[in-house]
Amino acid sequence: MSAGSISPARRCAHAVVRRTLAENAYADRAFHGEAQGLEPRDRALAKRIAFGTVQRRGTLDWVAGRYTHGALEPKVRAALHVGLYQLLFMDGVAAHAAVGEAVELAKPSRGHSVVNAVLRRVQREGVELPADDTPEGAAIRHAHPLWLVELWWDWLGPEETRALLIAGNEPAELALRVNPLAPAVPLDDIPGERAGEAIVVSGPFDAFAHPGYAAGAFTPQSRAAQRVGRFLAPEPGERVLDLCAAPGGKTTHLAALMGGDGEVVAVERHEGRAAALVRTCARMHAGNVQVRCADALDFRDAARFDRVLLDPPCSGLGTLQSHPDLRWRVTPQDIAELAVIQRGLLAAARANLRSGGRLVYAVCTLSPDEEVLEGIERWRTLPSVDGTDGFYSAADVGG
Repeated sequence: MSAGSISPARRCAHAVVRRTLAENAYADRAFHGEAQGLEPRDRALAKRIAFGTVQRRGTLDWVAGRYTHGALEPKVRAALHVGLYQLLFMDGVAAHAAVGEAVELAKPSRGHSVVNAVLRRVQREGVELPADDTPEGAAIRHAHPLWLVELWWDWLGPEETRALLIAGNEPAELALRVNPLAPAVPLDDIPGERAGEAIVVSGPFDAFAHPGYAAGAFTPQSRAAQRVGRFLAPEPGERVLDLCAAPGGKTTHLAALMGGDGEVVAVERHEGRAAALVRTCARMHAGNVQVRCADALDFRDAARFDRVLLDPPCSGLGTLQSHPDLRWRVTPQDIAELAVIQRGLLAAARANLRSGGRLVYAVCTLSPDEEVLEGIERWRTLPSVDGTDGFYSAADVGG
């Protein structure tokens, strides 16, 4: 086998994994760059291999460590990981192709011989992963950092933790929210199941290439995220505040729930994200949204609002399916720092709420320290139970 015989999908996947290892690149951003020009079938395979390999990094390092000594250069480590992932976690892949192409991807480094030896041994003998009856074993078997496994183990219990860990390595759902503010666009060609304003897509589908996306007829948004807007339950004619509003999925949902009648003030402190939010609102025909570029911590409106949505920065631990490298980025220190920010933003949200108004706090994470509002109503979704992102949301009333 020669370098020229490497499939475009595996070449792309290897480049993405190498960049995450060598440059600490975000997998989704690296994939967007590396997958340019790929045919749809190759693009889908490349994404599956790249994202799965990044998700399983902890397990793959444990397996590699049983057969290698010392650090491997990123190019070689990435090739070994890509090969191991296909052998251990992908059905329907020809083992000889997975091994042969991984070896070629490691060349010209002499480390290609290590890749060859390890993959052929694993192909012959298989690998017995640790049992998941302890946090340590579960962390290796299901490729999550030990600190996170221990957090969930103590908080939710072993059984629910194991279910979450398994779910975290499954593909994320692709859900769309249909927009009633847009002109009618045929959506019957979208494969999936319609439930109210949501379409849960099944099978291959490029949402951004569909004419309905450009027309604002729908936007990708998980079912858990869609639940947040309905939980706030804005009414036509009300004044609504959305703090930390970008990228705008919930902002435009609020506008749609109000039938475009009333006022939604969307606050975003980053100029670039605020400008993108303006474009999103235009695409989604959310004409009753006013975007304000300001720091949510300092934002005050003397007239106050009937309803306030706070969707603050969070650790994102409910979205591990769609962000494959996130589990390896977040630390316990990050959570502690985020909780402080979230409490400050919650105080700012309360300061903008009218007496008797409704406040909703929502985070796409599964972390008890970030549940900074208990409120009078609350709900939580778990990927292992609900098949959508993990969210926590709570509502309160202005005093």
